Amino acid sequence: MRPRDDRCGGVPDGDRGGVPNGDRVRPSGAGCDRYPDADRTDAAERIAAEVRDARPREVPKRLCAVAVELLPVTGASASLRNDGVPLRLCASSEQAARVAEIQTTLGDGPCVHAAETGAPVLACDLTRGPDADRWPVFAQQATAAGVRAVYALPLGNDSVCVGTLDLYRDRPGRLTDGELRTAELVADVMTVALTALPHDDEPDARGGESWLSGLATDHDAVHQAIGMIMAQLGVGADEALARLRAHAFAGGRTALAVAREVIARRTRFDRED
Repeated sequence: MRPRDDRCGGVPDGDRGGVPNGDRVRPSGAGCDRYPDADRTDAAERIAAEVRDARPREVPKRLCAVAVELLPVTGASASLRNDGVPLRLCASSEQAARVAEIQTTLGDGPCVHAAETGAPVLACDLTRGPDADRWPVFAQQATAAGVRAVYALPLGNDSVCVGTLDLYRDRPGRLTDGELRTAELVADVMTVALTALPHDDEPDARGGESWLSGLATDHDAVHQAIGMIMAQLGVGADEALARLRAHAFAGGRTALAVAREVIARRTRFDRED
């Protein structure tokens, strides 16, 4: 079992917008009323039913969808991490995709921290208190997108973290121990699925398509742009990535969108005088 980082700051017990203890807040639209504190067996059966007969490349997105049904969250996404850059693999909604891209652009946030440490990060209130203070820019952008709590769980094992399963909620609040166990079960199944899926040199036997082809293209675009910025500015890779992210943030765009413009030579980084 991975070490837990269950420090939910910013919301004192018994003070969650009039909801005692805040642990069982159920956001509107979530299907969790059907699965209150679902035990591990029921959750496992629901997960198995959701991914049964799915094409391999469809499994991660289906797992994001079932996480929203099983848990008191309004969205979920999964990201893979390579060379310090998280790239979104799938999302249950446009809102979830947007918040995932915010963290990729900023290079900061609960999901980024979970990937770096290999431990769950539960940011239970992004509107105030320690969580908002810890990631002030991310917290401001996430709440503007309608997300007020984020629960990030690493994907991988005790020695290697390949990405994160990220759960989003439209109200502040904690996950109960039972809900956290269910979230960890979804993350474990996601890890197994990612390990089993064919890579670029192993086409999906049922469809002849590489499940990572799109993600690999995005990853290559970011790193090609970083290389071009390094040449333009005469800086190292870390500085080039920071400049790319800063440019994207200043323009209210994603890092991937700016990377593609750099490659197309529509955006150029000039050395400061």
